[in-house]
Amino acid sequence: MFVLSIVSLGILYLGYKYYGSFLEKIYNVKETEITPSVQKNDGYDYVPTNKWILLGHHFSSIAGAGPIVGPIIAAVYFGWVPALIWIIVGSIFLGSVHDFSSLIISIRHEGKSIAEIANIYINKKTYKVFLIFIWFALMYVVAVFTDITASTFASQPEVSEISVLYILIAVVFGYFSYKLNWNKAVMTVISIVIITAGIVLSFKYRFMIMDKQNWINLLLIYAFLASVLPVWILLQPRDYLSSYLLYFSVLIGLLGLFFSNSSISYPAYTGFYSDAIGPLFPFLFVTIACGAISGFHSLVASGTTSKQIDYIKNARFIGVGSMILEGVVGLIALSTVMILTNDSSVYKLQPGEIYSMGIAKFSSLVGIGESSGKILGFLIISGFVLTTLDTATRIARYIFQEIIERQINDWKTRITATIVSLLIPLILLNIKTHDQSGNLIPCWKLIWPIFGITNQLLAALVLVIVYLWSKKENIAKRFIILIPASFMIITTVYALTIKIFEFIKSSNYNFVFFITALLLFLALFIVYETSKSILKKA
Repeated sequence: MFVLSIVSLGILYLGYKYYGSFLEKIYNVKETEITPSVQKNDGYDYVPTNKWILLGHHFSSIAGAGPIVGPIIAAVYFGWVPALIWIIVGSIFLGSVHDFSSLIISIRHEGKSIAEIANIYINKKTYKVFLIFIWFALMYVVAVFTDITASTFASQPEVSEISVLYILIAVVFGYFSYKLNWNKAVMTVISIVIITAGIVLSFKYRFMIMDKQNWINLLLIYAFLASVLPVWILLQPRDYLSSYLLYFSVLIGLLGLFFSNSSISYPAYTGFYSDAIGPLFPFLFVTIACGAISGFHSLVASGTTSKQIDYIKNARFIGVGSMILEGVVGLIALSTVMILTNDSSVYKLQPGEIYSMGIAKFSSLVGIGESSGKILGFLIISGFVLTTLDTATRIARYIFQEIIERQINDWKTRITATIVSLLIPLILLNIKTHDQSGNLIPCWKLIWPIFGITNQLLAALVLVIVYLWSKKENIAKRFIILIPASFMIITTVYALTIKIFEFIKSSNYNFVFFITALLLFLALFIVYETSKSILKKA
């Protein structure tokens, strides 16, 4: 385990250092470029931000449950070697290209979102489809992450107490840092000390006990506030402070990889086909999303980060750096499977349980008890998910305002767009349906496994938009964009096609079948229209 970990992390570091620098040269990044946050500083959305604070915000926002859940599921059903290879190769040659490109293209288009940029390089009809596609994708992100967080808060009061403490301290941090100009380093240390004390006390005192439905309502209210308030009041400082918990999780994971003396017990390869998921190709590459490449990252990069980056040379540090960090998170999650034994009980465990069990084992190296370590594991997952929830809501508000073509500085529009963007998640979280086994579940759970494929499809489409821009700008070596775009298009369209035939074979023509068919149609439509633009002579 030790040697494998050193080699894997070393490759990721080299990818950041050398391939990241190569990407900077491809896009001709110059120190003299003025960023949108400086040009359009409005104190709400466009706010020049210290690179370390912005790294925390960006990393926290993109690192949802994906880099934990995806690698665990893929490793359980296909073995850890295919998952390991995809995380390393994907993070460097696909994810880094995707994330850095979407950040750079947004910076060079005045901080516009990737959807608004698409309007410049594809026809109006395709742009509208692309815009609606992104907005609905965000609706599902908000719905599923609200449900996951509410379930955790209801079952683990300690986690909810610490998360609420994070929010309260973030507001104070934002006010003292930006309005009173207190030293950010000093404020960071004070905040972390208070949060650490809160974590210790929460293990002994549990008072925030509420049912799941109440937590759903409160989380949606929180998401609303994070969307409409100036970014420095809540969203940015909360994500920044949460990043230290996520960094701590990386540290604990690295200690576990290096010093736990855990042997690799789980099989390296379990087979090409899994009854639960399907064939390794294409489903390995859509199951592990955020740990390798994820379309949601482009929405964060072009939705909030490009409006806050203060210096163009920080783009690699934040864009590529966060993607590589997420690859590290994926490796740590993968390691929690590698130390498991291969028995039938593994398949019954939820990914969150496997991860928390692994973190509990690794935490013992620093004197944290197993029960506290397991709670810490759930807290880490919740921290990843909650920071994605608030950012996704704010980005959904941006996208909806682009759909109705209203300015982001209008308070009424900001509030209306947020309410509309939270309405669909609210409905999805309250409508119940039955799965194929007859169990009553929220309707989003039936759609999400199919819809997850579209996250990777979104990444492919974003890369296509970036390629069209690079073609117009006559950027050399743009094949590094087209190759990952083509691979992800083939992978995701093939995955959707397999799902369609599964429904047809079982004669199960429910609403999930029609949604899948619609997604496949939209995918093929967008691919066809953008392909015409690519093949068009310059």
